[in-house]
Amino acid sequence: MDVLEVIKEQVEGNPIIIYMKGSPDVPSCGFSARASQALKACGVPFAYVNVLANPEIFQNLPRFANWPTFPQIYIDGELVGGCDITLELYQSGELKPMMEQAAAKAEGAGEAS
Repeated sequence: MDVLEVIKEQVEGNPIIIYMKGSPDVPSCGFSARASQALKACGVPFAYVNVLANPEIFQNLPRFANWPTFPQIYIDGELVGGCDITLELYQSGELKPMMEQAAAKAEGAGEAS
């Protein structure tokens, strides 16, 4: 499978995902640390991909959404942005409702109707 297809599946298959250097518990750069801390502070589960452990994703993710830097945060299949935007959304109180809405939508999609 093409790496861009893998990224697309990850983004569409997880209501909230962060592509970061390291992991939320052991980040490998300050920007990834701050962004993942903001996500964790919202109390909504999220997925992550350590781009340092996935060289193909590291090389190709900037092409996927035309965003050159890490971390990259996707909520409900859409690129939210990087560290600065995520922190602004957290500080304004907008991040948690965005995350809760995406998680609830994903849960609802998994239920039989």
